[in-house]
Amino acid sequence: MSEQIRQLEPTAPWSFFADLNAIPRASKKETRIAQWVQEFGRSHGLEVLTDDFGNIIIKKKAFPGREKSPVVILQGHLDMVHSKNDTVDFNFDEQGIDMYVDGDWVRARGTTLGADNGLGVAAILAVLASHDIVHPPLEALFTLDEEQGLSGAKNLGRGMLSGTILLNLDTEEDHVLTIGCAGGIDTLVDWPYTEVPVPANVAPFLLKVSSLQGGHSGMDINLGRGNANKILARVMMGCLPAGLHLSSFDGGNLRNEIPREASAVVVVEDAKHFLSLLETVNQEITTEYRTAEPNLKITATATPLPANMMGIGDQSNYMNAIRAVQNGVFRMSPEIPGLVEASTNLAKITLGSGKVTIGSLQRSAVESSKTDVAAAFRAPFDLLGAHVENANEYPGWKPDPSSTIVQKMADIYAHLFGQAPTIEACHAGLECGIIGQAYPGLDMVSFGPLIQGAHSPDERASISSFKKFWKFYLAVLEAI
Repeated sequence: MSEQIRQLEPTAPWSFFADLNAIPRASKKETRIAQWVQEFGRSHGLEVLTDDFGNIIIKKKAFPGREKSPVVILQGHLDMVHSKNDTVDFNFDEQGIDMYVDGDWVRARGTTLGADNGLGVAAILAVLASHDIVHPPLEALFTLDEEQGLSGAKNLGRGMLSGTILLNLDTEEDHVLTIGCAGGIDTLVDWPYTEVPVPANVAPFLLKVSSLQGGHSGMDINLGRGNANKILARVMMGCLPAGLHLSSFDGGNLRNEIPREASAVVVVEDAKHFLSLLETVNQEITTEYRTAEPNLKITATATPLPANMMGIGDQSNYMNAIRAVQNGVFRMSPEIPGLVEASTNLAKITLGSGKVTIGSLQRSAVESSKTDVAAAFRAPFDLLGAHVENANEYPGWKPDPSSTIVQKMADIYAHLFGQAPTIEACHAGLECGIIGQAYPGLDMVSFGPLIQGAHSPDERASISSFKKFWKFYLAVLEAI
């Protein structure tokens, strides 16, 4: 309930977060939220600009006495990942996010919460609306379509910003100052296959992998979580001796989300043998994943008989390709302990009516490594003769440990909380690298409150952490 959220402290940003979550704001569907933000700026008497892509810039003069401070860009993205559990009836195009408080956490009922990057945007709006927060001259940059290719940042208008410092509010751990990130590239696959009629005397089943944790395909890729697409392919291969034939396959959701669920319609020649094999495979896989995926479910239920299925040769090639394709961590950084250098996510598969389509995202902090992991991902599909292309490429953000704003913020953090912050690069894709190309010379840092489970229905934001972040954020603005 939004009223419960509006009562949280500090009330101004939480109230703006409730406002944002009342408006559907999927990537590439940000018209309503963009109009709302523009109206917000005008209603507060602020200068509102938009570039040709639709990114919004709201400028606010300095707090009295801070006119000579450097101009600071506050930046966040307006879109959010729309993902839900398959058992939840929810229309993202029409409904606002249904939030509730669970102890120290704000959560959503069966859907993503939108704290990524709604809390960062709300923190910016709260400062723009304030009359008593001390701050330098501000340029608030609200970008579009970050989650589905960083298109807003890529198409950012030139010559509209004068700031020399950029504070990106899109990091999800309150003790971290992020000073670099990975670049990314999508690898997309289209492959036509031969369909044949389903024979007589077969039993149809809906095979399903569900209740995985999923999560952010960058920040969570090193946690050993299951990929529903890979697991389901493994299940089917384990049941091939029962005469299994594949009719359709639907797994995953978004390119930057580890797939939590996948399903396939299959027919089997020997149902009793199939169920016996499935029990064995189920036991093997759930045992392997008992720590990383304690809620993993693998089920088979009766379903209507389909008309067609894959030809046996194409089915063998498809299953082998999915079994072989690279997924997960590709290489750890040899220079920064604990940092994933390169990874890949087999994000979405749709198979049916004679066509397979696959979406994936490869990430790396090193451009040559990014190229290598994308080549490794596409190799099995090249062998199939599939049409494979790359899209939505974006650069990484090279760390600058000597950054003036990073050192200033580290000192402020240590003074406020009695210990030094963690200063690191991350494996997620942030807009800083792209914005830095459009506006060279920016001194940049990313920070934010604790958010867990981003890009999944388990997404949650810590109330106490946001209070800590807010204190730090205001102290930084006052010190610049």
